[in-house]
Amino acid sequence: MTTYSYASSNVRKTWLLIGVFFVFVIFLGWVFSYAFNNQAILVIFTAVSILMSFVSYWHADKIVLALTKAKEISHSENPELYHTLENLCITAGLPLPKFYFLDEAQPNAFAAGRDPQHAVVVVTRGLLEKLEKPELEGVLSHELSHIGNRDALLMTVVVVLVGIVSNISNFFLRSRFWGRRSNREEGEIGAIMMVVAILAAVLAPLAAMLLQLAISRKREFLADASGALLTRYPEGLAKALEKISQDSSPLKVASPSTAHLFIASPFRGKETTNWFVKLFSTHPPVEERIKALREMSV
Repeated sequence: MTTYSYASSNVRKTWLLIGVFFVFVIFLGWVFSYAFNNQAILVIFTAVSILMSFVSYWHADKIVLALTKAKEISHSENPELYHTLENLCITAGLPLPKFYFLDEAQPNAFAAGRDPQHAVVVVTRGLLEKLEKPELEGVLSHELSHIGNRDALLMTVVVVLVGIVSNISNFFLRSRFWGRRSNREEGEIGAIMMVVAILAAVLAPLAAMLLQLAISRKREFLADASGALLTRYPEGLAKALEKISQDSSPLKVASPSTAHLFIASPFRGKETTNWFVKLFSTHPPVEERIKALREMSV
């Protein structure tokens, strides 16, 4: 499969994901409206679904940048960094994305945007300070591969949709247990629907998270391979992943909703000590990624 095939496939998957989200939120609205005997909930959820489907495609990158508090870097602020990215973009046949900066000690990076013309690459201070140039090129080529393959579109949209589902479910649970119920008479059907509504509110965020994990883990292996082909030096990215994974610096802006965007899990020190984080890891094991890259060098 070519890069163009992957890109087309990811665009189709994004629209399918948005369509599934649209139907799923309306379903939640119907269940919750029946449980509360209030049809206005269904109307509100339908409106939210339509609005967020639009926002997630056109403005998800801006939402992610706001969530991570990234600041744009101008060419004059770091010309060497821009020149490195420019050279890689020329090789990849991609337009130059905007550069953003996170003032964090942990070396990490991610890409976002709906297409190559509206893409951004975000790097941390730690990445610029702790990596050698070949290693930095490996990381940037990985992120450019996400952009070229349209992974950035798919994974950025996931941030918004997973967040909305989680917030909707949290709203219902708070309303159910802390709010006032309606005065309607409850029969067996009403009781069953209330149980269904509670189960839906509890399981919906879990289902959204599992979808997030399934998408992000597979994409990382593909971006590693594509990035290594771009630089023609797999060892550069392999060494970068080693340094990134061994660095214990925390990432203050890390959150479960955005963790899958980064080149490596931002939850340092928890992958092996926290069973919950390990179970729901957004990235494949770094050792497997490094092994695959070094096999490309043989």
